[in-house]
Amino acid sequence: MRIPIQVSNESREPIYYQIETQIKTLIVGGKLPPGTPLPSIRALASDLGCSVITTRRAYLNLETNGFIQTIQGKGTFIREIKKGQITQSRQQLLHDAFEKVVQQGKQMGCSSEEMNVIFSNIVNKTFHNGGS
Repeated sequence: MRIPIQVSNESREPIYYQIETQIKTLIVGGKLPPGTPLPSIRALASDLGCSVITTRRAYLNLETNGFIQTIQGKGTFIREIKKGQITQSRQQLLHDAFEKVVQQGKQMGCSSEEMNVIFSNIVNKTFHNGGS
């Protein structure tokens, strides 16, 4: 099975974290429902062009946090996640994404007012004009 994630070697975030975050996003967004099999650690590493150790760390973190489950001899699967955990995870993922963008805007010298206008425009465009 191939999952729609991409990693960037240019990102400041470690590759294992990029994998972990993107899989969490697919899970809490409903794109990977409970019971969905994930590729093996080796297969995912090969698809993404990264090391097995990197993908193993991402899977271990996801399993530790209750998002996936490995069954010996059968594979790794998406776990059933409680509604409260989905809501909390969704909010945390969104918070982290916003925080990165705000930090980037701040580094470029943008004011909070300028960022609020841009954010409002994007939200309005996306939700009111049928954007993606």
